[in-house]
Amino acid sequence: MTAAPLAPGPVTVRVPAKVNLELLVGPRREDGYHALSTVFHAVGLYDDVTVSVADGWGISVSGLLADAVPTDGNNLAMRAARLVESRFDVEPVHISIRKGIPVSGGMAGGSADAAATLVGLDHLWDLDLDREAIEELGAELGSDVPFLVAGGTAMGSGRGELLAPVLARGTYHWVFALSDDGLSTPAVYAECDRLRGSAPVPEPVPNPALMSALRSGDPHELAPQLANDLQEAALSLRPDLGEVLSAGMEYGALGGMVSGSGPTLAFLVEDNEAGIDLAVALTASGVVRDVRRANGPVHGAHVIHHRVD
Repeated sequence: MTAAPLAPGPVTVRVPAKVNLELLVGPRREDGYHALSTVFHAVGLYDDVTVSVADGWGISVSGLLADAVPTDGNNLAMRAARLVESRFDVEPVHISIRKGIPVSGGMAGGSADAAATLVGLDHLWDLDLDREAIEELGAELGSDVPFLVAGGTAMGSGRGELLAPVLARGTYHWVFALSDDGLSTPAVYAECDRLRGSAPVPEPVPNPALMSALRSGDPHELAPQLANDLQEAALSLRPDLGEVLSAGMEYGALGGMVSGSGPTLAFLVEDNEAGIDLAVALTASGVVRDVRRANGPVHGAHVIHHRVD
């Protein structure tokens, strides 16, 4: 009697969060998306995503605010898996997600899980895809997915999915103020449109001063160039975030902003010691329940474990 071939062992992929050092929102396009010019920056808050062969498609989530993450076909990681199934001859998998990235926090946690799933399935099934091919698949799922495959620091255009490398020196230290309640990205964009009213909106153009600051590697030069066109809308929907933003600056941050569509607040600090001081001060002040420290830039989605039976 011939034994059945062994299934490939599970693959675990670690994937970072992102912040937008600059997020410039242009006019709404015919497809419903807004034209964007953004500078993505990958930071060391991570989700771990494990894909393993299973009898049927499934997903489970644990970790930070796991109860707020869907475990059905609406989960972007599951959509990534089914996209791979539609293009390649693969068997069903179970996706296990360990959350360390804030949920609905403006740091692309869902997109990160999709990016990790694509990388994991490429390894699990030996699809031999190069990074560009994986990024192209990711672009079909969401604007942030290609960047989270790549990591580092990069400029995004179109609706954010078109990437170009950015020369960035040094390591930057961040403190993130988390919120128990998420913000809907579509709701924040809708509020941005409402606040702008009927005024004409120009096409977004990257800020040369930001690029120069990144080449310098100096956080003091980078801090005043941080920009987010969605910040006013996020603060309009969540006025309490303004108090946290003010507190972070008062307690020594070089710069602060809403991360993406919020509600996470990102504070740039001078060094690791300054990050510890700010994290302690924010927590002690009572204006925020939870803070996290991280450095950037870091690598994108990468395999940390692949058991070969």
